[in-house]
Amino acid sequence: MTKAKRHGQFFTPPEVAATLVRWALRSATDRVLDPACGDGEFLSAHELAVGCEFDPEHAAAARLRAPAALVHGGDFFAWADETHERFEAIVGNPPFIRYQGFSGPMRERALRQARRFGANLPELTSSWAPFVAASALLLRPGGRMAFVVPAEIGHASYAVPLIEALCASFGEVAIVAVRDKIFPTLSEDAWILYAADHGGRTDGVRLIPVDRFQTNAPIPRGGRRVPLARLRDVRGRLRRWLLPTDVLETYEEIERADGVLRLGSVASVGIGYVSGANDFFHLRPSVARRARIDERFLTPAVRRGGSLPPTATLTKRQVQQWIANDDPVLLLHLDRVQELPKAVRRYLDSDAGITAREAYKCRVRNPWYSVPDVTVPDGFLSYMSGETVQIIRNSAGCVGTNSVHVVRMRPGASFRTVQTGFDSPLTRLSCEIEGHPLGGGMLKVEPREAQRLLLAMPAAHTAVQHAAEDLEHGISVMRQWRGYA
Repeated sequence: MTKAKRHGQFFTPPEVAATLVRWALRSATDRVLDPACGDGEFLSAHELAVGCEFDPEHAAAARLRAPAALVHGGDFFAWADETHERFEAIVGNPPFIRYQGFSGPMRERALRQARRFGANLPELTSSWAPFVAASALLLRPGGRMAFVVPAEIGHASYAVPLIEALCASFGEVAIVAVRDKIFPTLSEDAWILYAADHGGRTDGVRLIPVDRFQTNAPIPRGGRRVPLARLRDVRGRLRRWLLPTDVLETYEEIERADGVLRLGSVASVGIGYVSGANDFFHLRPSVARRARIDERFLTPAVRRGGSLPPTATLTKRQVQQWIANDDPVLLLHLDRVQELPKAVRRYLDSDAGITAREAYKCRVRNPWYSVPDVTVPDGFLSYMSGETVQIIRNSAGCVGTNSVHVVRMRPGASFRTVQTGFDSPLTRLSCEIEGHPLGGGMLKVEPREAQRLLLAMPAAHTAVQHAAEDLEHGISVMRQWRGYA
């Protein structure tokens, strides 16, 4: 991993930085802060500027680029804890570090300051959100903020407490959703967060969809007002307001109709098992034969979403084809095995086995070779898709790794009925709304998002058919927003 990616450093195009500085300033005498100034792009757009930068090399570059600015080195959150300075404007492009890499004392300080601002951010929060929250604590009354933020502000659950805290502290909060990439070389999309009238209050956020960010554009106006109460109802899925008004009205009318339900009401969706060492625990048939491992310890498995068939059912014939191709699809399943046969012990004690047992997931379980949570589900759900999400019936009795979602029907529910409902424009649009863009045009649907997918039961089929044109148009719009051609 590069240092830039590890530190979430993706520098803002000069024309974008200059525009955001202009939005945030009310007067030439305003002092502006960039809490993660990088190489000084924002600082160079205004003489009365202060920046913080964790990376010493970039801090030095910022001082050269903006010699009139004051640049503090080190942890912004530690500096913010101690400073008595307050600013009329705050701008920037805060680091985008996912929670796995955003840890330690810096994270603790960041979340503590976010709580002071009123944003109770969960542990799985990415770094940009507490940067925004902690920055707001340093604004003077009436001040403004303008930030480049990840487009996940439109779907991440942790964005909701941040947006609510912003609305409780600013008279105006707007999010400019930008369809074309602000950073052409990155797969992730970026939007713009603008907040004005610090010390005021509002009960809603404005979403302003634009095809591309216009440099030298005026301060954002217009857009669609989304009440906070409604945003809570949809669990922060601000992305649904990217739909044309008439399409959203149609979708929400059907959402409330009789015969329309959530997938989670008839099925549970979760991740598959985690082996800890996939290449070791998934054997090719030829390897299993050479090792003389008995078939009763081997279970056919769906290793990845790409293995799922384009048809509605995974059959035993398809598994037989995997085996004929000598694909590594046989899971070594030793759960509840009281006495290991010699052949299995030899395989476990091989060089590959000695390496595998040192992997983290293997090292922390007892015994290390017993892969937990291996069950045969009713079906599988693809969770990274190009065109659309698939739900596949498991007629082959396969198990599934965490590279696919596993679907288990609730008592009395019919898998075939779910599949019929899935194959409709309502569910395909619901996948676009409840899922989220992954970059590169891909759509990702997490288990909790899959539970929210809308299904039309037979009683609602007529209503869906009448609305099909609007729903298909909505699908097209949302695919454009995730960059799927």
